[in-house]
Formats: sequence, structure tokens, C-alpha cells
Amino acid sequence: MDHLTETPGITFSVPTRDEVSPANQAIFDNLQSALGFVPNLYATIAYSGNGLARYLAYQNTKTSLSNREKEAINLVVSQVNGCVYCQSAHTVIGKMNGFTDEQLLDIRRGKSANPKLNALVALAADVTKNRGYVLPDLVAAFFEQGYTREHLVDLILQISDKIAMNYLHNLTQVPVDFPLAPTLS
Repeated sequence: MDHLTETPGITFSVPTRDEVSPANQAIFDNLQSALGFVPNLYATIAYSGNGLARYLAYQNTKTSLSNREKEAINLVVSQVNGCVYCQSAHTVIGKMNGFTDEQLLDIRRGKSANPKLNALVALAADVTKNRGYVLPDLVAAFFEQGYTREHLVDLILQISDKIAMNYLHNLTQVPVDFPLAPTLS
């Protein structure tokens, strides 16, 4: 499945601050200040002169979903898409949002002991696997748990955010600079 390594001569290095546009250099400085480092996948987006600012604005826009819900979506989508970078990053961020190790593994498996979170995770996984053509029972369960049409739209937007990052890493295979997420058994 690792097509990139099968294609001779195609490799992606992580651009340094000096290799990106002045606008991206300023963003690198802000990330360095806020996070203590510039994540490799964010740095890779900086190959585009406008891409990093555009992505961060999209990622940080207000939503009806809580940070925990967003992280659950990020984890299950990254699992479905086989993106080890995002699985690893969102395992760390998930812990910062109060999830236990076992809860994070369950979310990556597409489930949760919490019925509301379970409906969200199951729907997010199905949307991702089936490119939006979902099982009606999963949509009904989502609404039965108190989610609204606003939440549904925000779920789709969160999935699209994570798919972009998953695809970027799956294509570039830049080094993972977070502790590796455990392998699912």
C-alpha cells in the first residue's frame, strides 16, 4: 500500500523556516511560540505560499462540536484512512482533552462506551469509509443522541479537515514527530 516508496526519486523533505515564504515564516514563529515546535505536517503544508494560513484558518474556525468531539472524529477518520501521523498527533491531543488510553483505542476502533460519542464516532467512520453514503440507522442514532443538523454539517467539515491532512501525510510520508500511536490489536 505504500505507493510512494515504490516510486523511485519521489521524496518529500520537511521544509525549514528559511525555505518557506515570509508569510509562512511568521506562522512558523507563531507555532514555535505556541507549541514549542512546528509539526512536520504543518511545515509540509508551507510548500504552498498560502496553504498553511488557509488550513489553520479553516481548522480553527468556530464549530458546534466540542474539542473532545473534534478529537474523536480526528482519531477515527485518521484510523480509517491509515494515517499514522494523524493517529499519533491526535492521540496526544486526545489525552490533553481528557481521554484515557483505552478510550482513545476504542475511538480508533470506531466505538465508545459513551452512547452520544459512540453515535458520533460510528457516523464519522461510516462517512469516511463510504465517502458520504452512510447507513440511515447511523444518521438516526446520531440525531437520537441529541445532535442536530448543525452538528451534522460540522461533522462533515471536521472530517474534511482531517482527510486533507491524512492524504497529505499518506502521500508525503514526512517523519512523524509525535510519540507513535499504539497499533490496534
